[in-house]
Amino acid sequence: MTDKQIQIVFKEYQNIDELTTADKQLCLKAVKSFETSHSPYSHFRVGAALQLESGNILYASNQENVAYPSGLCAERVALFHWSSNHATDPIITMAVTAHTDEFKVVKPVTSCGACLQVMAECEKMQGKPIRVLLYCIDGPVWEVTGVQSFLPFLFFEDRLTH
Repeated sequence: MTDKQIQIVFKEYQNIDELTTADKQLCLKAVKSFETSHSPYSHFRVGAALQLESGNILYASNQENVAYPSGLCAERVALFHWSSNHATDPIITMAVTAHTDEFKVVKPVTSCGACLQVMAECEKMQGKPIRVLLYCIDGPVWEVTGVQSFLPFLFFEDRLTH
């Protein structure tokens, strides 16, 4: 038997003002993105903004449906849009934020496992990790590079991709 250890590394900024101008703007674009959220059931609006290598920004929000689980998280909406329309323009950074009128969000909201698996596939497609900014409005920002820090035991079977 061998004991193994996994270490997760991320940066925490106390607030958005500690970010570079470009990162701050991307977080604010994620806020703008959740304005298009269709979340009449959870009332939990999520926005994502992708900064592509070309400088283009892609926007997405969560989309709920009364026939659960037919909706999609903002991250998957953004990543599927990228892979179907911009896959030759690598994703540099993805900013994600959330808001609800039901309670105060006090820490960054992390992506669900399904979104992380899609992110892993996108990283594999583009051949490099995606930098993620998880932005809590009026609170901290977490910066993580690469899906491995979120999901260290992600599913991949290389024989399926041949």
